[in-house]
Amino acid sequence: MPNMNSKCKVFLIFLLVLFFSSPPVFSLSPAPALETCRSNRLQQGLESCLRDLQLDKSVARKKLSIALVDITDPDHPLLAEVNGDRMMYAASLPKIAILLGAYEQIANGELELDSAIEDKLTRMIRNSSNRAATEMLNKVGKSYLAELLQSPKYRLYDPAYNGGLWVGKDYGKAGAWKRDPLANLSHGATAFQVARFYYLLETGQLVSPEMSLEMKAKLSQPAIQHKFVKGLKSRPEAVIYRKSGSWRQYHADSAIIEHDGRRYIVVALAEDAQGGAWLSRLIAKLDDLILQSPSS
Repeated sequence: MPNMNSKCKVFLIFLLVLFFSSPPVFSLSPAPALETCRSNRLQQGLESCLRDLQLDKSVARKKLSIALVDITDPDHPLLAEVNGDRMMYAASLPKIAILLGAYEQIANGELELDSAIEDKLTRMIRNSSNRAATEMLNKVGKSYLAELLQSPKYRLYDPAYNGGLWVGKDYGKAGAWKRDPLANLSHGATAFQVARFYYLLETGQLVSPEMSLEMKAKLSQPAIQHKFVKGLKSRPEAVIYRKSGSWRQYHADSAIIEHDGRRYIVVALAEDAQGGAWLSRLIAKLDDLILQSPSS
């Protein structure tokens, strides 16, 4: 887009996403705090799915954390979780925090969304490029990002909820800059706080409604076909906005999924060599659970 400044580009992208995506869920009323929206029915359904998959023992050993949120009615989300506040190594999943930091700076006029930055952000999310993530982390600033995640505005890393999203290291061979204060992780997350990230995104509360739509567009069309994407391969009508992570025995996936008029958030963090296979089987079960459940 020659001769077009970054604000014009963002607005144009916003209009395109608005036109081609499902209807936005932004509400005029304040969105509720997600932690107040626990659903006994959805919790029972989640635990039943885990028993059916024989993953309940892994939950008991704290090797698997899950947050599931039905946001079909975004003003009345329904939350279920197991080990939701357990801080776990999340590999590339916390790159979503770098995305947030970049768009905060774009909105504040501190970073220009030119074609090079847009390409890096897209590759960082869709292809999980470590090089692009490291370049963007250093451009945004590690200290800036850590302060943003802990800020009262977002509380995406909050000691009251045992931490949350944390990026304390480049995605390369360099040593950690600053590990998270509670669990000493370089790239960490809790399932609940990642679910909060997606809920804030879906309700237009990350940066602004326009920027939230642009960030959601970056999460579309995932290039890596494993975990949640693999598990939903037989359901091509399901639309997925997603960021995953893998390193050794650590497997993570997170997504907003739109399917047959239903919307839901699912986040899963696993510590097991078979964790990727767990998540592929899990997402199919949870998709069935949401589609068969009454909306709020």
